[in-house]
Amino acid sequence: MGAVWMARRLCLLLLLLLNCSLALPHLAGVDQCADGSDACHIDAICQNTPTSYKCTCRPGFRGDGEHCEDIDECDSEHNGGCVHECNNIPGNYRCTCHDGFSLAHDGHNCLDVDECLFNNGGCQHVCVNTMGSYECRCKDGFFLSDNQHTCIHRSVEGLSCMNKEHGCAHICRETPKGGVLCECRPGFELAKNQRDCMLTCNHGNGGCQHICEDTEQGPVCRCHGRYSLQSDGRSCVEREEAAATTSDHNVTSLADVDKRVKRRLLMETCAVNNGGCDSTCKDTSTGVRCSCPVGFTLQPDGKTCKDIDECEFHNGGCDHFCRNTIGSFECSCRKGFKLLTDERLCQDIDECFFERTCDHTCVNSPGSFQCVCNKGYTLYGLARCGDINECSVNNGGCRHTCENTMGGFQCHCHAGYRLHWNKKDCVEADGFPAEAALAKPTLNCSKHGGAEHCYLTCQSQVNISSGTEDSYTVTCGLPLPGVSGGQWNDSGTHCLGSDAACGHRIKTVATFKSGPGKCSLKRSQDKFTESFNTALTDKRPLPTENVQFSFVRLHCSSSGRRQRSRHGRKAGEDEGSSITAQFELDVNLEEVTAEGCDLACVRRRSEKRLKKTIRTLRKSINREQFHLHFAGSEYELAKKLPQPVDTSEHCGTGQTLVNKKCVSCSVGTYYDTNQGRCVSCPAGTYQDEEGQVSCEVCPGPEDGRTTPRATGARSIAECGGQCSPGQFSPDGFVPCRPCSRGTYQPEMGRTFCFPCGGNLITKHDGAVSFQACETKVQCSPGHYYNTSTHRCIRCPVGTYQVEFGQNYCVACPGNTTTDFDGSTNITQCKNRHCGGELGDYTGYIESPNYPGDYPANIECTWIINPPPKRRILIVVPEIFLPMEDECGDYLVMRKSSLPNSVTTYETCQTYERPIAFTSRSKKLWIQFRSNEGNSGKGFQVPYVTYDEDYQELIEDIVRDGRLYASENHQEILKDKKLMKCLFDVLAHPQNFFNYTAQESREMFPKSFIKFLRSKVLRFLRP
Repeated sequence: MGAVWMARRLCLLLLLLLNCSLALPHLAGVDQCADGSDACHIDAICQNTPTSYKCTCRPGFRGDGEHCEDIDECDSEHNGGCVHECNNIPGNYRCTCHDGFSLAHDGHNCLDVDECLFNNGGCQHVCVNTMGSYECRCKDGFFLSDNQHTCIHRSVEGLSCMNKEHGCAHICRETPKGGVLCECRPGFELAKNQRDCMLTCNHGNGGCQHICEDTEQGPVCRCHGRYSLQSDGRSCVEREEAAATTSDHNVTSLADVDKRVKRRLLMETCAVNNGGCDSTCKDTSTGVRCSCPVGFTLQPDGKTCKDIDECEFHNGGCDHFCRNTIGSFECSCRKGFKLLTDERLCQDIDECFFERTCDHTCVNSPGSFQCVCNKGYTLYGLARCGDINECSVNNGGCRHTCENTMGGFQCHCHAGYRLHWNKKDCVEADGFPAEAALAKPTLNCSKHGGAEHCYLTCQSQVNISSGTEDSYTVTCGLPLPGVSGGQWNDSGTHCLGSDAACGHRIKTVATFKSGPGKCSLKRSQDKFTESFNTALTDKRPLPTENVQFSFVRLHCSSSGRRQRSRHGRKAGEDEGSSITAQFELDVNLEEVTAEGCDLACVRRRSEKRLKKTIRTLRKSINREQFHLHFAGSEYELAKKLPQPVDTSEHCGTGQTLVNKKCVSCSVGTYYDTNQGRCVSCPAGTYQDEEGQVSCEVCPGPEDGRTTPRATGARSIAECGGQCSPGQFSPDGFVPCRPCSRGTYQPEMGRTFCFPCGGNLITKHDGAVSFQACETKVQCSPGHYYNTSTHRCIRCPVGTYQVEFGQNYCVACPGNTTTDFDGSTNITQCKNRHCGGELGDYTGYIESPNYPGDYPANIECTWIINPPPKRRILIVVPEIFLPMEDECGDYLVMRKSSLPNSVTTYETCQTYERPIAFTSRSKKLWIQFRSNEGNSGKGFQVPYVTYDEDYQELIEDIVRDGRLYASENHQEILKDKKLMKCLFDVLAHPQNFFNYTAQESREMFPKSFIKFLRSKVLRFLRP
């Protein structure tokens, strides 16, 4: 008895040495599994027992419970039951399919995807689905281009790659000696006859549904264990005996019998029909145990696996849209958003980030954007801004003549009349007191301590406008009426018009470099103010320059030059700014003498003094000693900014800080430098532009009588005391009289009313528009009423009319025109400019008026001539051409203008699926033509030139159907930001070092990176 007891004690001691967990005493009522004091593996299940606890490895793991390791279900003879690829994951596995296949409902089999059902597979003509892939074919008279999607007209002249008789099954290349050389698409090999192409398992799995093996005769197909090969030698179906066994089992499983007896009767084992399991089968002491892969759930029968619809629960975690797929799901976003790399969340696309989104100002909003034009311009073509021809609308409201200018217009009066304060009416010059002369812009320069100090003083007619980032424009005074910038000679010193138009005025333009630092119009410090005041007193020497100009325009623009290291990394920045100054100076006619100097002599003297003044000003700007004085404050130009801090001192002129952002003062307000904020214009003043530092004085009656005034006036019309529309008075101020019958007045503060004309009358007094005139016919939009013939006339080409019953047509903005007469909307105004020669590393071609509809009967020609030893890669994200025109509108890319030259791309229809291809010739001739039929949005096609040493790699990428098979990949080719990054690296490979691996992962989906990596590794393989 003692020996037995001693043996038992020895066994217990050995157990203690082998497993320390047994040495832990189990306290009654303590659940060691719950309090975490157990020794079970992280992948094990802990079960509490009355005396201790038990560790059991979780399903998908094996071991003793204290040590568990993952079971690699894919490392088996049956590949985990997956017919294509098996991916092991901790505790489970997932089946995936090759490109061109989708996972079946059982989570293991792979079924062919019919690519032709979606957008015709991207084929221009005919799409033919094949097992694991698809083919594009062309109609008679066409042949397939190198990109294997679009079709090209077949040439009947000569034996070349433009003639199908070349015999190449896939791709034809012309040799320098005039012959042809055949090539094959990725996944094919050139046959021994050097013409045909043999399919391999690398393309569409060789046309096999399950297993593909390459042989000398071509791909040979086999099926997975539970399937048999069909007569077509490609498809696989489940064996009948396997299906029958599964059916019998399902019937038996419904019987209400003991499970152990049922298993004995059926002799269940994983070796027979996979134990009846849809997915994984595991033999246990109590029978088989079935489990399902990720994305599926085991049904109550314990055998069947059912797909989980992840979209039913919290929308699958997707921000916008969730689409369930077999074994998984996909997220997608609304238009104007893009899917992030987590493939769940959606991010707004900031369209304003891209260049040329809008001509003037772009305002981004969630999922969209809006283009806004500057004052005096209007929007056309969805994103372009054109000058408004105000003179085309009722003569601009001018009493006499109207002259259109860029961004505005001017009214002029006949001889013997002067312009009224409303700048539209003309009143007799005699009998009225002379108007007080406006103070002219004055430039004062003086020398202090050997340095030139210059101050430009503007006391009236000051305007400040902001352009792009770090740029601004300041104007002071009035430019010469009737003379635009194009009517001066090239040097800008002589007016090319008549003496009357030029007004004996000299104009000059000069550019000054102001050194390092960005453009910044900032209020000067006190020391500069004191310096300015001192310079204007008698305490200092007389100024070296004192010139009064009629008009001054200063435009400051910043430029940045980045320096890069030999690896393309940023090494430093060198930023500078420049000021372009335009001066208009009136010749002093008092200097003209009969004996000494005529007008030409005085002009030469004035030009000589002006040149000297420019030299002095240049020295002042170079030493940063040039200041601008207006609105009671002094400002310095183009000073280098310190490090930004959170204060309004670092906002631009006329701006204030709101929620940590610089915002321009709105119309009706101005920036008060003393208070450091925007304040409303005082009563008797107005401001009709944003970002100004002063308000203009409101006009008033000439007899001195007072009129009611309002604060915060946003235009002259809001100054108060003026006649309302439909009224007039001798000076435009109250008291007013209504327009008599037969006349009308649409504006405030006018001195007369417009007659209806043609003896037409109005129904009542005080009419405010021509539409109140009782015409004999009612004209519809697209027409205007002719008061002479009393007929409706169609608006001429280049004009339009939106409203009923008007007596004018509105001129199209800018350089736009309409396709035909009788236009009814500004959207019918289109820019016809297009074509040109291109030769940069990157660029684009776009249809005229893009993104608006292109004009009719247009012909555009571009020529891309890349730098030496470079080839052309083109991406067509999408193209919109009306299909009902029978190829009346088309885009073609050829080697030259000759019809039978080598053609790279040709289309005459809408093509929303992106396509990328390389040019078949080093030089590319591109033509776009439209007929007079239907129009469309057209296209914007970017291109990049790359080193010809990468020709094989680039062609391998763009010809592979996997580039277009995934919707995520297609979105990349449409994403301007991502394409810009890709083109940047293709054009300059050293720029690759500018993008970190993390940035690449954040920009591109994993599948795209995997796709490119495989191509690059194959290219670099020796």
